[in-house]
Amino acid sequence: MARTPRISIVDDDSSVRESLRRLFRSLGFGVEAFSSAEDFLGSPRPSEETDCMILDVRMPGMSGFELHRRLLTSHPRVPVVFITAHGDEEQRSQALEAGAVDYLLKPFSEEALLNAVDTALSGSDVK
Repeated sequence: MARTPRISIVDDDSSVRESLRRLFRSLGFGVEAFSSAEDFLGSPRPSEETDCMILDVRMPGMSGFELHRRLLTSHPRVPVVFITAHGDEEQRSQALEAGAVDYLLKPFSEEALLNAVDTALSGSDVK
């Protein structure tokens, strides 16, 4: 039996973070939500247990891009979906070239996010 996929959400906007947490829980995913990259890195749950990351690009302290670079060295197999309210085409290109599954501009549709997460999990052992 496959285990339940675990999604980690890192976004400093509490309303976005909580709405995404509720959405993925309602769909049967395991979900952890963090208000910063530092909170994620300091959490007791190892990032090896994360099957997909949803990262805000712009956050106080460490950005989503910085967290992604850090994860690439220690956990290169964890797929990442970036979300942002302040994106541009150059950032999008950089994110995708760095291995992100998708780069979604807020407000994004639920369908777009779910498609991105489905793509992220499609190469995983949990699906």
